[in-house]
Amino acid sequence: MKILVTGGAGFIGSAVVRRAIADGHQVVNLDALTYSANLENVASVAADPGYAFEQADICDAPRVAAIFARHRPDAVMHLAAESHNDRAIEGPIDFVRTNVMGTAVMLEAARAHWNGLDDAARAAFRFHHISTDEVFGALGEDGDFTEDTPYDPNSPYSASKAGADHLARAWARTYGLPVVLTNCSNNYGPYQFPEKLIPTVITRALEGKTIPVYGDGRQVRDWLHVDDHAEALLLVLQKGRLGETYCIGGDATKRNIEVVRILCAHLDKFAPANEAHDKKISFVTDRPGHDFRYSIDASKLEKELGWTPRMPLEAGLEDTVRWYVENADWVEGIRQRGFHSERLGLVKG
Repeated sequence: MKILVTGGAGFIGSAVVRRAIADGHQVVNLDALTYSANLENVASVAADPGYAFEQADICDAPRVAAIFARHRPDAVMHLAAESHNDRAIEGPIDFVRTNVMGTAVMLEAARAHWNGLDDAARAAFRFHHISTDEVFGALGEDGDFTEDTPYDPNSPYSASKAGADHLARAWARTYGLPVVLTNCSNNYGPYQFPEKLIPTVITRALEGKTIPVYGDGRQVRDWLHVDDHAEALLLVLQKGRLGETYCIGGDATKRNIEVVRILCAHLDKFAPANEAHDKKISFVTDRPGHDFRYSIDASKLEKELGWTPRMPLEAGLEDTVRWYVENADWVEGIRQRGFHSERLGLVKG
């Protein structure tokens, strides 16, 4: 299968690219190479004869159409998105442009391509729209998100992703485009740009800086290792029922402060400092619209397709800390591009 992966130089997208190549698929990686994208993330497969790279903005309709015409993919996995909540607070229009308009451009290009295929290729074609559990809003002290949870986004980022989800469903229902959707919980693992919680903790600790924790750190997240997620995404692409949504979770809910303390313990082992790393924890002003708790019920995916996460959270966090410690050159490359793990997401004015 030849798969067009948008955002394939990003964190989750690159995991999908690496896994797809390992599984014997051909991959066309379409990425604009904005600040958080990194071709080092796919360096291990860049020389594979089944891999091709196209630098393009998904909002550039003529360029996207040309990529479809040149490569004639059998499927699309649409991951390209602006994805950092703090940046969405500071620049919401960029998120609306990429996540909403960019998705519409991708859907239209895929529809034109699909309409031009022969009957067998049309029947086999898939457009997999990859989204987040944040579109569902926040949970209280109990309960889980399911595929039937009403949408209730609370931030510019989650609202833009909700809009993209609705567009994907609309193209499926209006035009018959063969679409599947997934909504995932918080991802973690190697190659994650150091602005999300886990890589922020690790990289700031390695720099000897304070470790910021929003509010009181009691927010709860369901943690999903990125390699488990990539496996699930490819499974849904190939075997998921058309028109259906599948929630993907790690079955590993923890309060943020618990995750931070686990990371600090692993840092004490792999990168010991003059004092325990948890002494650097600093509770800071919470970001606006910060959802309290996310938790995914992934039983539909397990029942229909037999998928369950493989990586236990404790082992995954240890592996992730080790990776960042052993890949200082990758982190340094991020710093040289101007990112210094600064605080974002404060409302100004």
